[in-house]
Amino acid sequence: MIHANPNRSGTLARNVEIALRFKQEQGTPEMPQVEKEVLAPNYDRVRGGNLHLANNARDQGWPHPALYLRAAFPDRVDVIERVIADGDRVGLLFRVTGTHTGSFFGIEPTGKRVDVYEVALLRIVDGQMVEGWFMMDEAELLRQLGAKLPPRADGNIIAPPVPRTPDAVACLRQFEGRDLSPLERNKVAAARTRLSPQARSGAGHSLRQGFKHLRAYSEARGYGALDLDAAFPDRAYGVDILLAEGDEVWMRFNVGGTHRGPLCGIAPTGRQVGVNAVAIMTFKDGRCVDNWTFADELGLLLQLGRPNLLLE
Repeated sequence: MIHANPNRSGTLARNVEIALRFKQEQGTPEMPQVEKEVLAPNYDRVRGGNLHLANNARDQGWPHPALYLRAAFPDRVDVIERVIADGDRVGLLFRVTGTHTGSFFGIEPTGKRVDVYEVALLRIVDGQMVEGWFMMDEAELLRQLGAKLPPRADGNIIAPPVPRTPDAVACLRQFEGRDLSPLERNKVAAARTRLSPQARSGAGHSLRQGFKHLRAYSEARGYGALDLDAAFPDRAYGVDILLAEGDEVWMRFNVGGTHRGPLCGIAPTGRQVGVNAVAIMTFKDGRCVDNWTFADELGLLLQLGRPNLLLE
């Protein structure tokens, strides 16, 4: 069910309508016309949902899964769960469902059904999308397919660069010295939870933890509770985007550090790592009561040189 704000109106309502039209018409005969109307001539797809699978498949000669993965998952249906609108940005949280019946970035058809989360952060200006940022749960997608990352002919593993964005302190400076609206106060409270690992105690009850799959793997394999502080003792956060509407704040951030301690059986590598994450936080009376967090786990495993850990 879509988490909607009944008080949304004007430009915010129009932007949401455009975002939902773009998403819901994917895979239909109307899509080419919808794209002409919705996508700006300078539309920038900053990040694709299957960034890592696509990057590792590049130049390998494997069949392309086609637009919106329809050749690999022809019965794909996206189930939209939450929507947020703030300024010129719209956020969508949805589940990608479908049956794997075609080649998928080098993974031969398995016939398996998938149901994984993806988040989209879109910028819409003058009725057209000018920017799109997407992140799918690629680690869980591979796990559901029971498929390892296909090896490249050159033996390389293509890992994402470590994000370089301002830390939470820099983000908070934009709110200094002025009267804040209730929505802005919620944004400040959300950003403060990323001042340090210890500050996260103010993030409320966790409905889904970041690195969910690594946490489950660590306990199932006898490594105990995942200890990010021990694995990355210099762990720090950067805050990219804050969206607030109603009682929610969506925060795109990054988390990284130096791998100096064991992680799920991976011995310290000394590598500098960092990946994107998104937190959806619910506030009541200015206090965060719960959060739902989604981190780029496959990106982290690629940086550590163990992309298939969850399938080992």
